Amino acid sequence: MGAAKKTVEVTGTIDAQRRLILDEPLPVRVPTRVRVTITLLEEADIKEKEWLLAGAVDPAFDFLKDPEEDVYTLADGQPFHDQR
Repeated sequence: MGAAKKTVEVTGTIDAQRRLILDEPLPVRVPTRVRVTITLLEEADIKEKEWLLAGAVDPAFDFLKDPEEDVYTLADGQPFHDQR
C-alpha cells in the first residue's frame, strides 16, 4: 500500500534566479519530502486594466466613438450599491 497523499494548492512567483517564491507559508509543521507540479499562467491572461487600455487605443474599437453607438444614458437601469 502507498503512502497517504494530501494535495495543497498555493500560488507563487518564479524569480529571475528560477526560484519558486510562495505567496503564503505552507500548512506543514515538519520537514518532509514533496512533489511539486508547476502550472504556468498563460500570457493571454490579461488583467482588466490592460483590456480597458487596449479598448481605449485600439482602432478596432473606433466604431464605439460613433454617437449612434451611445445608446445608454445615466437614467437607464438601476443604481448598484455594494453591500459588503
